[in-house]
Amino acid sequence: MAGVNKVIIVGNLGRDPEGRSMPSGDRMVTFSVATSETWKDKQSGERREKTEWHNIVIFNDHLAKIAENYLKKGSKVYLEGSLQTRKYMNRDEQEVRTTEIVLQKYNGELQMLDSRSDGGGAGGGGGRSDYGSSSPSPSTGGNDKNYGLDDEVPF
Repeated sequence: MAGVNKVIIVGNLGRDPEGRSMPSGDRMVTFSVATSETWKDKQSGERREKTEWHNIVIFNDHLAKIAENYLKKGSKVYLEGSLQTRKYMNRDEQEVRTTEIVLQKYNGELQMLDSRSDGGGAGGGGGRSDYGSSSPSPSTGGNDKNYGLDDEVPF
């Protein structure tokens, strides 16, 4: 049976992206993203919060360039990638396993969610690694029907 390995994260960068060149000449960018959930404790009535940290690795040259040039600590991002676990030896010669969210060369998505005035990034644009395969938006779709959509958002 085939499986699906897809992760979607919306969170804030915990550190500035760090880029490196690999021996092949390709770029690799790493950073961490925090996701939080809040709830009200039933016992005490206090507001509680739990934060999870996710290590992100980008191997897609186009998305790596966007991350390096426009993202910084605190930037809000939407990421799509896959989970990958790898093993390595640390400085104490102990084997360490780590699980990362990886945006591969032809797989993954990065969208910046901050506006220019938020200070957490440079624009609300983003990059897709699957060039040209995005579906048309209602305003730029294949036909010119308006479907009663107004220019104003009702909320």
